[in-house]
Formats: sequence, structure tokens, C-alpha cells
Amino acid sequence: MTSGVLSLWTRRDSLRILVKRDLAVKYQQSVLGYLWSLIEPLAMGGIYYFVFGVLYSRDTNRHLGEAAGSYPLFLITGIFAWMWTNAAISEAAKALTSQARLITTLNVPREIFPVGRVAARFAEYVAGLPVLAAIALAYALSGKISPGWSLLVLPLAITLQAMLLIGLSLLLSALNVLMRDIERFIRLLTRLLFYATPIIYPYSLVRESSAPGWLKFAYELNPLVGIFQLHHSIWYPDEFPDTRLLLITVLGSVGALLLGWWVFRRLEPAVLKEL
Repeated sequence: MTSGVLSLWTRRDSLRILVKRDLAVKYQQSVLGYLWSLIEPLAMGGIYYFVFGVLYSRDTNRHLGEAAGSYPLFLITGIFAWMWTNAAISEAAKALTSQARLITTLNVPREIFPVGRVAARFAEYVAGLPVLAAIALAYALSGKISPGWSLLVLPLAITLQAMLLIGLSLLLSALNVLMRDIERFIRLLTRLLFYATPIIYPYSLVRESSAPGWLKFAYELNPLVGIFQLHHSIWYPDEFPDTRLLLITVLGSVGALLLGWWVFRRLEPAVLKEL
């Protein structure tokens, strides 16, 4: 893995070119272009706010804690991070199959193709940060949030999320070349993960529920739970994960990265033969 990371670093210019090409192809012949990376999550946030912040506001506010007066910010924070997760996982399956000619002709580390998809979707996430900051500033000026040291949590959340997504992308992209059912499985996986992660609802709703203890523990084994708690704790410090959840998140993210890289390198000869 160390040699693989060093190889990627030496070919970082190639990675940058792939990311730029990916973004250019995605938004070519589009009038709004990169604005679509903002419109979609904002539209999703508006829909979920109408359902849970208007229609079911009484039940929602009971569990939001510090976020009760700024639920739209809570929603947008989670949805922006989810769009990065969803797009990276969804596109990971085709990272190799859709670029077979490049992979078999270019003299670059093959890991660069799934990693490039994660990096391109991260660029879209970064494009939305100014909008997120503007919404947070509006709530801060109205006294509904008081951001401070908790802003420093953002780099940790991004780092753990990037490690998890790179690991999953490497794993899924390699497996999909050999088993094309992976693409269908990913569609199901992303739907399950969206509702099995505290994105549109607070983690306390699960923690204080009457669900069995084993089910709550299984829920916490999802590294995205702790990652999204970190994202939310940027504005709401009381959402910062406890020691156990943070440890599970770190181990899960690092473990996914190591497993994904190991499986990718083991399957690389078979993948190249299939391509």
C-alpha cells in the first residue's frame, strides 16, 4: 500500500487531469454547469425540510437539541456530505469498466481511476462549502448557532470520509469488473445507507429509541454514522461523537481503506485480463 500511495503521489498530475476531464465531461452542454452540484442538494434539503421541519416539526424538534432552531442548516450540512458519498460510491462501480481503453494503454497506477472519481466528487462538495458557510453565517448572526472551535472538526470529518470512500471505491470498482451485479447492489446499498445514517434526522433519535441494544450497536458499526456526526458537530458541538463511536468510525474508515487497497491489488491481474 505504501508503494501504491507513493506511486499515486508521483502521478498526481495525471490524477489532476483525470479529475478535470471528469468534471468537464459531466457538465458539458449544460447551461447551468457546476451550479447543478448546488441545486440538487439544496432542492433535497427543501423537500426534507417541508416534510420533517414543517409537517412533523413537533416530533422533529424534540430530538434536535441545539439544532432545533436551525434545522435547515442541519439538513444541508448532512445532504452536502451525502452527495459526495452517494456519487463517489455510485460511480465507483464504473470507474474501471467505463475507462477500459485508458487503463490498458496508459502507464499509470490503476488505482488512479477510482480515486479520481472520489476526488472529482470531492471538488463538487468543496464548491458547495461557500453556500453552507453563508447559511451558517445567517444563523450565527441571528444567534441560533455559535460556531467556534468546532469548526476545526471539518478537516477530520473530510479526512475520514475520504479514506472510507477511497477504500470502498477501490473495492467496488475491482469487484464490478468480475461481477457486474455489483452495480445493482450499489443502488440498493446507497438507499439503505441514506436512511441508516443520521443525515436528515439526529443520532439521538436512534440512541433514545426503543430499538434492541444489538440493533443500535449494529447501527453504530456503520462508519458513516460517526462521520456525519462530525459534520453536524461543526455547528452543533453537542453532536460530537463520544469516544466509542469516534473509535469505531476511525477504525472503520482506516479498515475500509486498507481492505479496498488490498483487494484491488490482489484482483488487479484478473481485472486487467477481463478488461
